[in-house]
Amino acid sequence: MKPKSRAPEQDDLLRPRLTDMIDMRHELVKLAALIDWEFFEDEWAGFFTSHTGRPATSPRLVAGLLYLQHAYRLSDEAVVARWVENPYYQHFCGETFFQHCFPLDPSSLTRWRKRIGEEGVEWLLTKTIEAGREAGVISERSVEAVIVDTTVMEKAIAHPTDARLCEKARRRLVALAQEAGLSLRQSYARLAPRLSGQVGRYAHARQFKRMRKALRRLKGYTGRVLRDIQRQLGRVADAGLRERIEAEIALSGRLLRQKPKDKGKLYALHEPEVDCISKGKARVRYEFGTKVSVATTHREGFVVGMRSMPGNPYDGHTLREALEQVEILTETRPRRAFVDRGYRGHGVQTTEAFISGQRRGMTPALRRDLRRRSAIEPVIGHMKTDGRLARCALKGTLGDALHAVLCGCGHNIRMILAHLRALVAEILAALIAAIGAIIALPRPKCGIRAAAA
Repeated sequence: MKPKSRAPEQDDLLRPRLTDMIDMRHELVKLAALIDWEFFEDEWAGFFTSHTGRPATSPRLVAGLLYLQHAYRLSDEAVVARWVENPYYQHFCGETFFQHCFPLDPSSLTRWRKRIGEEGVEWLLTKTIEAGREAGVISERSVEAVIVDTTVMEKAIAHPTDARLCEKARRRLVALAQEAGLSLRQSYARLAPRLSGQVGRYAHARQFKRMRKALRRLKGYTGRVLRDIQRQLGRVADAGLRERIEAEIALSGRLLRQKPKDKGKLYALHEPEVDCISKGKARVRYEFGTKVSVATTHREGFVVGMRSMPGNPYDGHTLREALEQVEILTETRPRRAFVDRGYRGHGVQTTEAFISGQRRGMTPALRRDLRRRSAIEPVIGHMKTDGRLARCALKGTLGDALHAVLCGCGHNIRMILAHLRALVAEILAALIAAIGAIIALPRPKCGIRAAAA
């Protein structure tokens, strides 16, 4: 059932309002006034087609929690726990009086993300762009010049090794067989974990011949369990359980068949879509996750587009989609885009793209603007250190898409809050200077001495 609109609450004799408890000059209070919360109540209500059941949580509460979560790098559980303790968080999410209990279960945020999808989180990013314009962080013309780059958003998986993956596949198959009531000839519950650890020790000691021999034996254990379950698959009466076992058999078979030089390898059993991406970093040669395209304004570094690109595509092939998203979210087509050399051969005609190292047709002003292309690198670094871009714990390609856009929302929120803090500091400094100037004025003479003078 769709959420019900909240009626204005009357004054309470025993409870003061939040506006009487907090400092109304706080940046979160000012930011709450800049965001169009009614938009979420109108648009997100369309995701609830059923008219029965309990009314859903307030859209403003969910949108506010998602903003706060990615602005302050909090998990679902942490942002709900901090909401109970912080009156500014509660005012930002639309509460009138201070609340002493959890507003919702943390798992509700997962359900809301699945329900609103990628379109819903892009609306969240659009509202941060509008709030940035109203706050003065960016102007209407800021979007005409953008910087586009890609980075890797790593997935929350263990470092993939053949031994670990084979042992995990065997354990998952044995667990499904026990759930289905199948009796295996041998589960290798004692031999396989010991052999998996031995493979790592052989690799550390650089005894690669022994390592490869132990790894072949470990794959043999997994293959025997797999074939034993295949032979008994017809005895499973539950259709849903049979489908799960067949999917797991297909995944484990793909793992056992893959070779070191194959493309589209399997790096995680619970996340088969994970890609192995090499960005040429000295400290991290390979990263396991998905590629994310980031578009920021040229001068301010404000995020105006963010999208995950599954399948590890060539950077030049992602530029068209990134510019289309910027045009959709900002309702303005960028006139100039500044990119690095990885975007050569992009084929974009609607926007003038300038590539690092380009010399033909460059003016002194364009050279100066192109040198600023590297300003997007610290923006990405802040989204990974101050935000949650460094690691995605949401499941599947949909989780990657949602997490990437929400990380862009968090970065914009942090920039707006910093801008509002600076404005308050400037106003206070101006007031202090004015008061000091008044105090320093010479006092007029008065009384008998003034009359005598």
